[in-house]
Amino acid sequence: MASRRTSGSGPTVAADAAPGASPDAAIAVHTLTTAAKDLIEGAFPPLWVRGEVTNFKAHRNGHWYFSLRDAEAQVNCVIWSSAARRLPAPPDEGMQVLAFGQMTVWPVRGDLQFSVRQLEAEGDGLWRKALERTRLRLERDGLLDPARKRPLPVFPRRIAVITSPDGAALHDIVSVSRARSADVELVIVPAKVQGEGAPDSLVAAIDQCARWGDADLLIIGRGGGSREDLWAFNDERVARALAASPIPTISAVGHEVDISMCDLVADVRAATPSAAAELAVPSRREITARVAALGKRLAAAARRREDRAVAALAQVRKRLGLAATRLVERRRARVETVAGQLHALSPLTTLARGFAVARTPEGATLSGSRQFVAGAPFALWLHDGIVDAVAGVRRPLPAGFAAPADASIDEERA
Repeated sequence: MASRRTSGSGPTVAADAAPGASPDAAIAVHTLTTAAKDLIEGAFPPLWVRGEVTNFKAHRNGHWYFSLRDAEAQVNCVIWSSAARRLPAPPDEGMQVLAFGQMTVWPVRGDLQFSVRQLEAEGDGLWRKALERTRLRLERDGLLDPARKRPLPVFPRRIAVITSPDGAALHDIVSVSRARSADVELVIVPAKVQGEGAPDSLVAAIDQCARWGDADLLIIGRGGGSREDLWAFNDERVARALAASPIPTISAVGHEVDISMCDLVADVRAATPSAAAELAVPSRREITARVAALGKRLAAAARRREDRAVAALAQVRKRLGLAATRLVERRRARVETVAGQLHALSPLTTLARGFAVARTPEGATLSGSRQFVAGAPFALWLHDGIVDAVAGVRRPLPAGFAAPADASIDEERA
């Protein structure tokens, strides 16, 4: 083995000593921490670790720092921003989680840490937390208020469908729509419905339909899948874009048991894409049956109205008859009263009691003795005829008879 002596009285070392084996072979700190990183990562493949989250901090650059601990130990952890963006929400302090990652060394500081790529809270805690935070924000802004829900058009002319062009959901919507009515036009607006970039794709599709403005109804959705597959429809940006749609919306995400944020803000939530098509497209057979039923109801209503009108007319006719009878009776009684009064005042009645009326040939009434001229003709009107007469000598009334008051007046006038 070759050797060399160091200057001075130092020890003799091998010329080909390993790095770091001697002062002359000393290595840089970065080389040390990098070697430790390679060693640790080589010794520990990616694995799952269970522990309690503590000392969580979210850096402004998007990285998450925290520790995982149990009753006996703890390890520092990091989730880089690229991985953090794929998680539904940051963990809470004290939350029990399962973390998938790899032990490593951060060469800059030489810190031993667990680099986490996936994080799951026991009992779906992270997902529930993310959903609750989104729901509260949407509720605060009134987007979950039932009062803002709009009715669906009864007879839509054109329906926009936002979904994957390759998914089973589109096939179901088209099949059901065509079976119900061939007159409704379906316009497919393709979008990515899961994975990286799905929320942005869905928001863009919703905005495209709004700018287009020629659809009567919007269906957004996809078929069933895992929680992660459906997560794009829980994205707050997608929910807000759907809530802002100028046309009525139906959300049909997953199966009946899956409820997303889009379901909550849409005007109508359908359990499945097929159910959305049934809600959106009126069935020709159903329309025909409905028109027939409405015709029967209209005819029945017309008959009932006619019957009520006939009954009301009979009531009015009866009341008019009674009123007319009472009016005639009152008028008859009045006429009889007036007739009696006229009869009592009639001169014929006076004549019938033995009186007579003297009149000149010209028809003037002679009511006083001074109006008679001896030898002049006059007529006596009796109750049963007229007798021609000639006036004789005027004589005074016998004793005991008094002239009526109006007779003296007539005499004075004469």
